Amino acid sequence: MKRKTVSDRMFDVFNVALFIFIILLVMYPLYFILIASVSDPSATNSGRVWLWPVDFNWKGYEIIFAERVIWLGYKNSLIYAALGAAISTVITISGGYALSRKDLVGRVHLMMFILFTSFFQGGLIPSYILVKSLGMLDTIWAMVIPGAVSAFLLIIARTFFQQSIPDELLEASMVDGCNNTRFFFQIAVPLALPIIAVVVLFNAVGQWNTYFKAMIYISNEDLQPLQIILRRILVRNQNSEMLGNITSAQGMAEYAELIKYGVIIVASVPMLVLYPFLQRYFVKGMMIGSVKG
Repeated sequence: MKRKTVSDRMFDVFNVALFIFIILLVMYPLYFILIASVSDPSATNSGRVWLWPVDFNWKGYEIIFAERVIWLGYKNSLIYAALGAAISTVITISGGYALSRKDLVGRVHLMMFILFTSFFQGGLIPSYILVKSLGMLDTIWAMVIPGAVSAFLLIIARTFFQQSIPDELLEASMVDGCNNTRFFFQIAVPLALPIIAVVVLFNAVGQWNTYFKAMIYISNEDLQPLQIILRRILVRNQNSEMLGNITSAQGMAEYAELIKYGVIIVASVPMLVLYPFLQRYFVKGMMIGSVKG
């Protein structure tokens, strides 16, 4: 093994230090929100909270979880995220595989049409009229059907299949009596786990964070996702009904900030838990599927 020179060691040290700095720069804001959400609000406002919690205080989470509708919002958001990711993954993976096949008639024109939709959209009013005419207002389908197909993810999936599944593999399978359907489900899909993880994660995060569609299409409070309910809590956190016996203006302002920190953590935890399980496939799928379009 070739010994490293002094300049090589200095370069390695610089790289390690740089990446540690970048990691701290990215992670510290979330860490600060976490410790601020369990610290005394006066300590947070005075700047004494920066490395660890000061005077543990669970009041913010008590106020948030005292709202019964938050559990309904969690349930709705989980349903929207799971169902939306499932529908989008099925369409994206099957569509990407079909578009990667050279024997698909008109695939170039189909790709041009799909690419066109990524630059131009119908707008809010036509979208609302379409959803209303389809009878999807105030239904779960208003959250998962519009936007179920992403042109970006479809192109990524098509590129993945083009690069990862050679035509010779399909020809050899057909020689052994395998048809197109069997090849797709038994060979293409198992090999596509990385890109499936990419599509699932993108769509699950998108559905979990969405609130604009719910504001436009969902007026029934029983169907509203977590983001809308958390927004409602933030709007209400200034009144004495929600803050109990906190009557001073300063105290209400401090606890309003505490509730904001808690809301961010409550909304972020599910995706933070999901990502580590898909990280390996996610990174691999993004690198393979984005080399060329």
